[in-house]
Amino acid sequence: MEDIFVGRLMSPDVVTVTPEDSVEFAAELLRDKTIGSVVVVDEDEQLRGILTSTDFVHIVAENDPKDESTVRDYMTSDVVTVGAQDSIQEAADQLITYGIHHLPVVDNDNHVIGMLSTTDLAAYLSGVEDPTPTYTETTQTGSS
Repeated sequence: MEDIFVGRLMSPDVVTVTPEDSVEFAAELLRDKTIGSVVVVDEDEQLRGILTSTDFVHIVAENDPKDESTVRDYMTSDVVTVGAQDSIQEAADQLITYGIHHLPVVDNDNHVIGMLSTTDLAAYLSGVEDPTPTYTETTQTGSS
């Protein structure tokens, strides 16, 4: 397989929130935009954290979902990131090593320029290899 860089597969449209935004607002963004994470940035658009759909499992389990908690209360501030020129192999290794599903892509000034997710990698691989038959195709074929 040829060398593929993160910049080729990343999603450039990153949804951001601030640490002061409510977790309810962040949850609405995840739901309305059908995404798995929001990136937390400061007033200079510098990366400060990430809040994922997995984090919301903990939020709901631990609190009244309509409380006044802020993103700062639940965001991961020690964020694993990649650069646009990193290989997807390096990115995949980080996803596995840290047990995460979202990697913010940052430039040299720590500004978020994209997001790489396990879904992005799976979509790329499904285009490279023959797709696995869907459940319907498998069951129809098996019943003949």
